[in-house]
Amino acid sequence: MPVKPTLTQSASTKTWIAADGLPVGYPDFLRALVTEFEPRRHGILERRRQVLSAWHMGHPTGYLPESAATRGDWKLTLPSWAQDQRNQITGPADKVKYLLGMCNSSDPGCMPDGEDSISTDWVNVRAAQQNTVSAIKGSLSYTDTETKQVKTLKANDQVIYYRPRGLLLEETHALQGQAISASIFDISMIFYQTVAERKSAALEPAKQRRLCFYIPKNESAEEAAWWSDLIARMETLCGIPVGTTKIMYLIESLPAAYQVEEIIDAARRHVIGLNLGRWDYMASLLHFKFKDPDWILPDRNTIPHDIAFFQNLRVRLVDACHRRGILAIGGMTALFPDRKDHEVNACAALCLAADKKNEAILGFDGAWTGHPDQHEGAISQFPAPNQLHVTHPQAPKHLDLVPSPTGIGRVSLAGTQDAVRTVIEYRYGVLAGLGARLIKGYDHKGALIGGFMEDLATDRIYRTMLAQRLYHATMTQEGTKITLSALSKVFDAELAKILKEHDKDADAATVKERYVQARMSAEKMTDPQGFLQS
Repeated sequence: MPVKPTLTQSASTKTWIAADGLPVGYPDFLRALVTEFEPRRHGILERRRQVLSAWHMGHPTGYLPESAATRGDWKLTLPSWAQDQRNQITGPADKVKYLLGMCNSSDPGCMPDGEDSISTDWVNVRAAQQNTVSAIKGSLSYTDTETKQVKTLKANDQVIYYRPRGLLLEETHALQGQAISASIFDISMIFYQTVAERKSAALEPAKQRRLCFYIPKNESAEEAAWWSDLIARMETLCGIPVGTTKIMYLIESLPAAYQVEEIIDAARRHVIGLNLGRWDYMASLLHFKFKDPDWILPDRNTIPHDIAFFQNLRVRLVDACHRRGILAIGGMTALFPDRKDHEVNACAALCLAADKKNEAILGFDGAWTGHPDQHEGAISQFPAPNQLHVTHPQAPKHLDLVPSPTGIGRVSLAGTQDAVRTVIEYRYGVLAGLGARLIKGYDHKGALIGGFMEDLATDRIYRTMLAQRLYHATMTQEGTKITLSALSKVFDAELAKILKEHDKDADAATVKERYVQARMSAEKMTDPQGFLQS
């Protein structure tokens, strides 16, 4: 288990002192990376702001001019151990029991998450890192509190990808008095503690499969190059051949969707695949199209999985990845099975099958799941270990990536209520130290569908959706105009329903206080001004 650090600083030398409990030699490694890569990161973040501002001012960016990245028939070589990634199971890396279950699953890929599905305070971040290092080294274990049995890792050929935090976030605990990139801290900590394994993998490439990373929140080829350069620098500092470490990028922002080939080219030393992170992508679409009155997002649970703004990107992603010789991986199905409820279980299975079949038909090589019971349903939809032969030469070169969702789904009061309830429940979980949580989901008539595994991406979608409806004073199909007072009443009503469900809890007073705090936080975060740059 991680040791919470004691932070100290040398008053005489004014040097930054690393947190206690970090590996010997690591602070110097970290400082070298921070010195070299932090200035570039700050420049990248400024360019992100400029791109978003341009969209909000009515000057959208789009596809880049043709370049060496998009011309010709250059192709990368996919390692033999990565040929089959038909299902990648993912979940929070800070919980040993969950991570061990993921690693012991029969899924060909596993993504221990140190980002959206954990609450990123210091203890949880360090637990996620240390658990992942133990998984890589083969020593991860835990003792079942009920049976007292010790659960250990099983030998398998699973590929492990750690997901660090994105470029926007900072870590304030690693070096006292200095806010540094959380991305640099997360990825360098995993890398540094597995140097021996990486040196071995340089000689035996099959061992590379346990040393991979999933890169989140990428918004451009420039950012992809930053990550690839960072990894190359770590490899060089540790005496490892550049390119030994393999990565996959999540395409979960609108600007990145326009630059998929440029991203592959920028990271060609390390990249083996791209993944459509569609929940964050939906939130990004909504953010960039925030001011457009013709681009009002429908209730999330009425949006079909094959809506045009997803389908167009799916076609683009498959075509670009396969022409360049790398994998295209699909997204997560959020509705989870419930072993105690046959009806919910059946609904979840149908939803999963339809979703994955759609991705398989378009040529994806695999997808994500978050529950072991989804393995067979996901794998069965993909006809072969991969579909690298599938491209889409008939598709327009510049597909429309922002088709309007007008006429799709519903904009309803029930959907607004569901969004409000979800953000309150999610924020409650954050206050309890959870980054992902199973939350009840409802259809447009207010009927319970089942449990959805929701993390920060869902919270982003719902908060942005509510803020957009406020900004445009959107009218629901029932005739309710979404105004500040109307939305506040919805928050009142949903909070009251939640509290009624918990009024007999043994710790009802504590629960109520936390829910009230969660409501205040969630409502404040739906202020439209927080989403605008112009």
